[in-house]
Amino acid sequence: MSKLKVLVVGASIAGPTAAYWFAKAGASVTIIERFPKMRTNGQNIDIRTAGVTVMRKMPGMEAAVRAKTTQMEGISIVRDNGRPYGTIKATGNPDQQSLVSEYEIFRGDLAQILFDLTKDNENIKYVFGEQVASMQQKEKDDGPITVEFANGLLTSEYDLVVACDGATSRTRAIGLGCGVRDHIKPTNCWAASFSIKQDLLEGSKMAQSYSATGGRFSAIGPDPSGVNRVGLMGIHPRDDGDATLPFREAMKQGDDALKQFVAQHYKGAGWKIDEVVKGMMEAGDFYANEIVQVKTLSLYKGCFVLVGDAGYAPSFTGTGTTLAMAGAYVLAGEVGRHKGNLAAGLRGYEEQMRPIIDDLQKIPPLIPTIFAPQTAWGIWLRNNIFAFIAWTRILEFAQKFFAGSFASTDKYGLPDYEWVA
Repeated sequence: MSKLKVLVVGASIAGPTAAYWFAKAGASVTIIERFPKMRTNGQNIDIRTAGVTVMRKMPGMEAAVRAKTTQMEGISIVRDNGRPYGTIKATGNPDQQSLVSEYEIFRGDLAQILFDLTKDNENIKYVFGEQVASMQQKEKDDGPITVEFANGLLTSEYDLVVACDGATSRTRAIGLGCGVRDHIKPTNCWAASFSIKQDLLEGSKMAQSYSATGGRFSAIGPDPSGVNRVGLMGIHPRDDGDATLPFREAMKQGDDALKQFVAQHYKGAGWKIDEVVKGMMEAGDFYANEIVQVKTLSLYKGCFVLVGDAGYAPSFTGTGTTLAMAGAYVLAGEVGRHKGNLAAGLRGYEEQMRPIIDDLQKIPPLIPTIFAPQTAWGIWLRNNIFAFIAWTRILEFAQKFFAGSFASTDKYGLPDYEWVA
């Protein structure tokens, strides 16, 4: 690859990972991010299977991740009186993880690690506060793409444009000539995350989760800084029309309106929710989004390509970070492998990633029902079944086979590529 000129849109997880590998292949990379600086908020995420493989190929990254993990020892599932009836802990083996990952980290911390690994690379340039306004490809879609920007960056031609800007990618809409919500498959779920100053865990490193009627799932976890991290989810039945529309309408009005929406949704939920909501209203790191899947017929069009949530958001399977890191690595590797033939490289990317995407987008049966039953009867039944499973220790044996996200690190056998630098 001789100084391929690449534009990467989005500076969260997939973007910096793609930039790292493209630069290693000798490309010149510009990363643009529509926010004015790195976003350091967001929920806890984990790195699994192929994501661990890619992380271990990036010198210094595994140590950096381990230094910033949430230090959560496990999750206790509690009743409304706070008494736990089941506990899930990590396996202790990062190559065969359970529901609790050895690489549990906050999204903002992982984004910062990837930024630090790439910001001083002479082949990578970051531009914050910028986004794509328009793109024009040559008639046969096999030449450079002319990109106009919204906030002052000069119009330029790029050999490849890589959209890494999330499930509701504006760049995907421009590049594919479609609407922002085209290719989105709703799950009728949303999630909010934030930190609170009050230590509701009383110093414990064991997280707690709780379900209330109406599909309301909540979790409180430890943070090494001393605060508690909170995740709230609104899970509606899949056949309940467009149940997340009110959430999206509140989102358009900004964080204050969204906080009010979440507070109203959780009114009367019991347990520690009143304290949680009070902390949420004061939180400066509040972040919320709709949980969706993204499915496209192809991952690329001409010299425009999708990576991570922009191309294959998996919803709540817990594999979004893994897919983003694996996709970024495979894309740069395949383009480098087919040096001088970009079309072949993009085809190789599609062929390598499609089976992994199909596997990691599978939602295990009854997951929404298990996470957040809609009725008091459903919660009672779920709680008692889980209490029995936890008591018998069946879960320790079964959970590693529960979904692809818990499979062994080398399950997908990512190719080894030769890099220029």
